[in-house]
Amino acid sequence: MAAQEEIEKSSAGPGSVEPVPESTNDTDSKKEEGDPYLVTWNGSDDPEHPYNWPFFRKWAITILLSNGGLVTLMSGAMLAPALESISADLGTGEEETQIFLSIFVLAFAFGPMVLSPLAEVFGRRPVWILSSCFYILWNTVAGFSHSPGLMIASRILSGIGASAEFAITNPVLSDCWIPSQRGVSFTISTFIPLLGPAIGPIIGGAVSQSIGWRWTFWILSIYDGLLVLIAIFLFRETYEVIILNRRAAKLRESTGNPYYTKAQGASETLASRVGGALTRPIRLLLTQPILQLVGFFLAYNFGILYLVLSTFATLWIERYGQTQTQSGLNYIALVIGYTIAAQVGGRLMDRLWSYLKAKAGNNTAPEYRVPLMIPGAILIPLGLFIYGWTAERHTHWIVPDVGIAILGCGIINNTQSLQAYVMDAYREYVASASAASQFLRSITGFAFPIFAPAMYQALGYGWGNSVLALTFVVIGWPAPFLLWRYGATLRAMGKAQR
Repeated sequence: MAAQEEIEKSSAGPGSVEPVPESTNDTDSKKEEGDPYLVTWNGSDDPEHPYNWPFFRKWAITILLSNGGLVTLMSGAMLAPALESISADLGTGEEETQIFLSIFVLAFAFGPMVLSPLAEVFGRRPVWILSSCFYILWNTVAGFSHSPGLMIASRILSGIGASAEFAITNPVLSDCWIPSQRGVSFTISTFIPLLGPAIGPIIGGAVSQSIGWRWTFWILSIYDGLLVLIAIFLFRETYEVIILNRRAAKLRESTGNPYYTKAQGASETLASRVGGALTRPIRLLLTQPILQLVGFFLAYNFGILYLVLSTFATLWIERYGQTQTQSGLNYIALVIGYTIAAQVGGRLMDRLWSYLKAKAGNNTAPEYRVPLMIPGAILIPLGLFIYGWTAERHTHWIVPDVGIAILGCGIINNTQSLQAYVMDAYREYVASASAASQFLRSITGFAFPIFAPAMYQALGYGWGNSVLALTFVVIGWPAPFLLWRYGATLRAMGKAQR
């Protein structure tokens, strides 16, 4: 598999975009002429292709999914201020109570490995809606828990449902938005979810102190239920394979002729497609060197972030003497960093893409997403140093908040670049490829916080964060060079999948 390139018509406007799917290249055109029953797109301006949908419809779906992402991120953040109350009610120790929070993140590793391939067989819409209903059920059960066992089980299961955010959102963006608009789509799709880490602790603290910690679960279930009702009417299927399969089915029903699509051969059964799809994420992870490398970088990024955040509230309460509500306000600094990175980085990503595309004679490659990793690679260790040493020396609260904002900015910069790289490199199976690349990051997001208290107790915030920063320099600084220089070679080494 040679380095994948995509050629776009530079004169194409929003209403007439050349889709990447099946009918636009010469080979497909010849096949269509030779086989009248092969169903493909009706040219580059086919109105049923999501690239050619009205902008209002694309933005509506993008904003809907971003609200689903808000629910996912708030489900962890809202619980943090309530852990002490939960511990008292359920009779658990500090370590067991911490599991109630972190086990939710662990579910993010395994949920997309199943949900993503199902989205490539049955479509994005039904998987998102059913996963959201599954989340609502078990998140509601968590609010009724009177034993640690039921709490842990319901948190795992609700986390699997909530992981639809990581399984569906990026594939939908890839379905709807052309590569030159992908950065702008990121600015909107990430803006609302990134409010979760800030408003989650604030709302969670207020709710748990006023009407009880159980309502931290039930409020989110009610909100997600409203999103599901909206999705039933608003969320149209975006996956081109499903859209074409439905077109073929209508033609078969109306004509009696054996119409079919490339993705679903005339003799292929549903069982064979489901079986192949369910193993695809793990096959991609095991056979694609580039996904292994991207997954490793994402894993360390998120491991650092979750390690730092696991002790963030404790810092303000124990070292700075703040109340639970006051400590929650410090998360606003983190979200400011997230938001700056998402809004500025997304637009810069599109500008860099257009510049590099023009410089390469209108040719494109996934490596054009890599340059945006450079500022992220600088900001992450810088933020760790500032946050760690100012917290260690009990500097005024604004300075550690500046450090955590810089760290959050760098994390989002790196993450956006790596996610866009995967979306461009694996267009046909973007859902499975995204799940494979994110698998390790959810594992480290769960595991790293386990040793955070011991590390900070032994080394302090200053040297503890310095170790994290120096390790990132060793791992993270070579990353942009490796992907830019050897990305195409690594992609070519990957074994072809179906």
